[in-house]
Amino acid sequence: MHSKNRPCAADVPPAMDAEKAARLAFAHDLPLSRHHFVEGEHPVVRIEHLGKTFTDTPVLRDVNLNVWNGEIVVVLGPSGSGKSTMLRCINLLETPTQGHVLIRDQEITGASGASLSLLRRDLGMVFQQFNLFPHLSAKENVVIGQMKVLKKSRAEAEAEAMRQLAAVGLADRAEFKPPQLSGGQQQRVAIARAVAMHPKVLLFDEPTSALDPELVRDVLAVMRDLALNGDMAMIVVTHEMGFAREVADRVVFMEGGVVVEQGLPNDVFDHPKEARTKEFLGSIG
Repeated sequence: MHSKNRPCAADVPPAMDAEKAARLAFAHDLPLSRHHFVEGEHPVVRIEHLGKTFTDTPVLRDVNLNVWNGEIVVVLGPSGSGKSTMLRCINLLETPTQGHVLIRDQEITGASGASLSLLRRDLGMVFQQFNLFPHLSAKENVVIGQMKVLKKSRAEAEAEAMRQLAAVGLADRAEFKPPQLSGGQQQRVAIARAVAMHPKVLLFDEPTSALDPELVRDVLAVMRDLALNGDMAMIVVTHEMGFAREVADRVVFMEGGVVVEQGLPNDVFDHPKEARTKEFLGSIG
């Protein structure tokens, strides 16, 4: 048996009509976020009834979440709560078992080939382990995607790469290869690479968890600057509570593959409604 709140794949309805979904999302999210809502706007990411099962183990169970243009959403939760899997389903690095992911009202779930590549252009991702090409310089790591995916000329791509490396404080390391850089510097190159593609949504999967503590600060400073001055939505999976409280427009707490609670940072941190959120925040406080 399954509960009516945890639908089986066969029970999941089609993706909602865009106008209806936007109206419902607006009403639902308005009191939960510091985002400056504009009447009639649509979410840039819409997740409906998302489920993911590995073998027989459900990792995501009926996740519903909207993210708005320019909104900073920080996702918290214990290990194994489904946070990273949700991120990976958003850009189809993992194939959802059920449900829908829509980017700017275009469904990405089930897309393939050229249409998937087009939708993915709106999505950037920064991983835990940097994923840089070790044989290429920092600059070339930022250039290559622009030329291959966006079809920019080398001159355009190099100019953008240098702009973004300067923004993360690494213009003077442009010709260094990843093995010549610290972990924090490599992660900042990875952020520059993602931002250079000008995505609508930037996904961060625990971007500081692989770093020595003294290197975390510089990466968080870059992310903080992006959040305050960038024009893209950010979905950040992290354990950095200070960052979440200071920078997030909305905090989402996940456990057991579901969104347990979401709301304004001060509300979630200082007045959590759910016992499990309280327990989690108390254990790390």
